[in-house]
Amino acid sequence: MKKDSELIIQKILAYLANPLDDKDFQTLALEIFHYQFQHNLPYKKFCQAQQKTPLSVRDWRDIPPISIQGFKALTLSCEPTEDCEAVFMTSGTTNPERRGRHYHPTLKVWDRSMKGPFKDFVLPDRKRITTLVISPAADQNRFSSLARYLTNAVTHFGTERSRTFFNENGLDVEGVVRTLRQSEETGDPVLLMGATFSYVHLLDALKEKDYRFSLPEGSRIFDTGGFKGQSREVEMEALYQQFEEIFGVKREMYINMYGMTELSSQMYDQTIRTKFSDGPVIFDKKGPAWVRTVVLDPNTLTPVQPGEIGVLAHYDLANWNSCLAVLTEDLGIETENGFKLLGRIKGSEARGCSIAVDQLLSANAIQG
Repeated sequence: MKKDSELIIQKILAYLANPLDDKDFQTLALEIFHYQFQHNLPYKKFCQAQQKTPLSVRDWRDIPPISIQGFKALTLSCEPTEDCEAVFMTSGTTNPERRGRHYHPTLKVWDRSMKGPFKDFVLPDRKRITTLVISPAADQNRFSSLARYLTNAVTHFGTERSRTFFNENGLDVEGVVRTLRQSEETGDPVLLMGATFSYVHLLDALKEKDYRFSLPEGSRIFDTGGFKGQSREVEMEALYQQFEEIFGVKREMYINMYGMTELSSQMYDQTIRTKFSDGPVIFDKKGPAWVRTVVLDPNTLTPVQPGEIGVLAHYDLANWNSCLAVLTEDLGIETENGFKLLGRIKGSEARGCSIAVDQLLSANAIQG
């Protein structure tokens, strides 16, 4: 690994351990931008096409965010890809032949970025909890960032009764039922974890056999993602109503995690964290101190006024090897306490996003 890479990793790990104020975020963001401009050639070309260089960019908000489409069309890595410890790939639900790839020369930063916020947002009241995973973990899919996330959750925060229920034959529903019944008997709270759509299949199976549970106090339900590209759609609030009916867990103990293959950090509902604080329960999402989210006009990609709907861009200092600034296809709105996720942007609403993709491909001489 290059000496520049080792130095930038050290600085990022130090910041993750002790995130300071806006000035320190600014300083490190600009340093990472300089590093990526120097070592990530496709990103450098994209920035040059927009006349954005380390000499002209003085504020982290001016760092050009790269579209998530760039992770599908280009190799965005400062280090040689053949030397990377891991590569995480998108699911390919939209186009299986063009899956986004995010290269990680080392997982030290990714793992550190996951661990602290998980404790803060999911387990603010306890050190460990019996964790039951209903989606594929790392042993089933080593190319999935979510799979590693779920495995890390069990490893770092699960009790000895924690386990995964997804294997080569699919979801072990009866295994889930047995374990939940045990928890009812012992009074041991559980954390159910999985992709949002995994719960749809689990709930269907439980309702078919008329299973109902009264999970112990302190139990919580964690879901991530949505229903993009799946066979059916379920409104989130309708799904959460089923959670309460089937599992006997109150709404304030549900948490949705918002993560992306293209990022190295995750953002969370603040429900559980605020439930165990002195203030009211907050449902808006928020990320750790090393992630900043901005809401942009879909046509111009300029910041909108607070309270206006726009497309989300995330500035993630843990994204040291690819691009720290990532332009999503997600609509959102800034709130007093964070942001709300409003779904995927439609093609007709995304003129600025389309232009950004065209600029990216043109700068790298790739046909769209």
